[in-house]
Amino acid sequence: MTPKIGATGSVRTMHESFLTTILPQLAAGAAHTGALGFTFDGLHDGQPRIRVPWREDLVGDPDSGVFAGGLVTTLLDHIGGLAVWTAMDAFQPIATLDLRVDYMRAARPRQDLLAQGLCFHLTPSIAFVRAWAFEDDPADPVAAAQAAYILNQTRERTPQATGAAA
Repeated sequence: MTPKIGATGSVRTMHESFLTTILPQLAAGAAHTGALGFTFDGLHDGQPRIRVPWREDLVGDPDSGVFAGGLVTTLLDHIGGLAVWTAMDAFQPIATLDLRVDYMRAARPRQDLLAQGLCFHLTPSIAFVRAWAFEDDPADPVAAAQAAYILNQTRERTPQATGAAA
């Protein structure tokens, strides 16, 4: 089990099955992430990382050989979700509430792109994330993102009344 700092600063353990089974599936198992070639690259300093291998069909400008900007945005949004699930140590439905992406520089042509994210604040209903996309060094990002995700809590269903209204 991997030690991790919880939202209150206490040390807790993350379940090995979540790390080895569920998190990699969440990283690459959706139809769009599979089509884009996303792969789980493990946890780095407790933060999830995914990789997109360079492919010609993902290039935005054929003359430059650089990934399309929409791919970078998708990558950052997706790693943000993984950061939330990592912080929660569990899967539950979430939705992107707000996503800001700042492009810092052009990506290097014909190189894989990595993304890493950190959920830096978690409330009962909202998660706040910072993420960055880079080739080799997280300190030299192609793009950086800040995002908020809404946590969709499971609610018990109450039976609907049938019959005419009074």
